[in-house]
Amino acid sequence: MAQQGTPRTGVPHAHNSMVERLLVAGTSACIADAMTFPLDTAKVRLQVQGETSGFLLRVSLFYEEAVISSAAPPKYQGMLGTIKTIATEEGPRGLYKGLAPGLQRQMCFSAIKLGMYDTFKEFYHSFIGSPSQNYVNIPTRVMAGMTTGALAVMVAQPTDVVKVRMQAQSQSKGPPRYKSSLQAYRTIFKTEGTKGLWKGFTPNVMRNAIVNVAETVCYDVTKDTLLYYHLLQNGIPLHFSAAAVAGLCATVVASPVDVIKTRYMNAQPGEYRGAVDAAVRMFMQEGPGAFYKGFLPSFCRLVSWNICMWLTYEQIKELARRHHEQ
Repeated sequence: MAQQGTPRTGVPHAHNSMVERLLVAGTSACIADAMTFPLDTAKVRLQVQGETSGFLLRVSLFYEEAVISSAAPPKYQGMLGTIKTIATEEGPRGLYKGLAPGLQRQMCFSAIKLGMYDTFKEFYHSFIGSPSQNYVNIPTRVMAGMTTGALAVMVAQPTDVVKVRMQAQSQSKGPPRYKSSLQAYRTIFKTEGTKGLWKGFTPNVMRNAIVNVAETVCYDVTKDTLLYYHLLQNGIPLHFSAAAVAGLCATVVASPVDVIKTRYMNAQPGEYRGAVDAAVRMFMQEGPGAFYKGFLPSFCRLVSWNICMWLTYEQIKELARRHHEQ
């Protein structure tokens, strides 16, 4: 069988504890997030642009009628233009709004989605794989990626809501709703209850299950394939190439769900009846292109984030391996 010599990269070492794997994954993701956060802020601003201005919409039960007014010119135009506008109006710190909950999210979310990926991959392989197989098949990897992606959202959802809300704040729209991440948690809980901190949970589960498959599984498979066909040796060029492929795949498949999630999380209470309502209204008001708003900064961010994260992750993992061997 052609795949029967495929190296099973990423299989956890027996001496690596679960806590160590979670810490390595979370730390790597935090470093990547800090380095690429301005791109994420630009992506969020582009995604929420147009959600409350430019159109008036009256919708029946089956979304059969709409009243549309003329659209105002968009404030943010393009990735570089958005970054320039934010930096000019709000200063460089404006590009890092929501960084604290962003790092909190990564330490919770990525620690689980990546740190537990190999564990679930081995778990599913014990049920699906054949004892004679010395490789892990793609369906097993996909199931592991979807499982850890969904589990991570269950833990990190409140941090994602606060991050999106703080990133979406613009000084031109008046005083900011939230001055700090702690105040944001308290305010959302007091005004919207527990449901407010879990707003957009369903689209976020869908988005992160998809993204985790696109990122983690694509990285895993690409890395194994390049090693198997001796196209690259195990090292930084290999990790860089596999990470770039993972970032591209994640951007293409996850952008529509990501835009819906961002709009719904940032919405005022009662603005949308649910994630489906947000998606339908976006389509009717702004057309199908709305689902790919912020695509370029999202692409740049996800590719650069994956490169930073996987290179850091592999290097820290190698350092941990050498430490245990000594």
